[in-house]
Amino acid sequence: MLGRSAAILALQQEIARVARSDAKVLITGESGVGKEIVARSIHALGPRSTHVFAPVNCGGLPETLLESELFGHMKGSFTGAYRDKPGKLESAHHGTVFLDEVGEMTPRMQGLLLRFLETGELQKVGADDGGRVVDVRIIAATNRDLRSLVVQSAFREDLFYRLNVIHIVVPPLRDRRDDIPFLVSHFLRQVGHRNSSSVTSISPEAMQVMLDYTWPGNVRELENVIERLVVTAAGPIVQVNDLPPDLRVTDHVALRPKRERRRTIVDDLYKRMREQRESFWASVYPLFMDRELTRPQVREIVRRGLEEARGNYKIVSRLFNMREPRDYKRFLNFLRKHDCQVPFKDYR
Repeated sequence: MLGRSAAILALQQEIARVARSDAKVLITGESGVGKEIVARSIHALGPRSTHVFAPVNCGGLPETLLESELFGHMKGSFTGAYRDKPGKLESAHHGTVFLDEVGEMTPRMQGLLLRFLETGELQKVGADDGGRVVDVRIIAATNRDLRSLVVQSAFREDLFYRLNVIHIVVPPLRDRRDDIPFLVSHFLRQVGHRNSSSVTSISPEAMQVMLDYTWPGNVRELENVIERLVVTAAGPIVQVNDLPPDLRVTDHVALRPKRERRRTIVDDLYKRMREQRESFWASVYPLFMDRELTRPQVREIVRRGLEEARGNYKIVSRLFNMREPRDYKRFLNFLRKHDCQVPFKDYR
């Protein structure tokens, strides 16, 4: 869901044209603008629509796991490889593979991807020779300036030109404010239905505040704000006082677009819980118990939840997809036992 402003209507026309071809596409734009939505639209409107669309987050996986995720692996090739496993490139034969955050790939992974783009041949982890040749359409996306990375020798020039056959730029939300009321209505219906909420609309004053805000996190930030309002708003019509403090700041410095920063494991885990509906017990808990996540990182995740929930730990447990009756008490016990609690009064 991107909107219906003049800029988005032009983008939709471009998507329709691009979908008819089978050329590689590079989608650029700030974080949260909807690059994956564009990629899915290209796939859905094209001749490969009846086959698999396989997204891969190139920035959220270590190099070894990303290689296995893309190319697959052979049984016994590393600890935990108990069986042969096909990668996304093989599973999406005749379909589309979406390489999100492609600018975060290591030089070695860039080389492996370039070789695949040149030959179409899979080299599985642990395989002694080349594998099958597959036919997939590649769509890549990044919020980074790949040309600058090429100049800095951080991204291969030959790979850049392989990916940049058709270039689509998705405009930030601050440059298409006409879309905000439409997106707000869409997310209110979608999120409200999912949460059985009584919130039905936004007051004109609150909508004006939302129109004046610069939305540095773009459409993703807007959706998260609506999801928060559905849980925390005092009545069926959202008022200005219901809005998060960041939106109500009128200082011009605060309204400038925030500079993009590198995503962290905390960002990715929080996104998985809030956007992909993963439970805290399935995403955060095992990493902490395996000592792959530190106590300060767990506290930061909890802090973000408390910000959204205005200091209410019970709402945090719901935001983190803990639905069983005993989950709330178990969550609090876990935080106390491992010294991961954050003072809730700081967010009231």
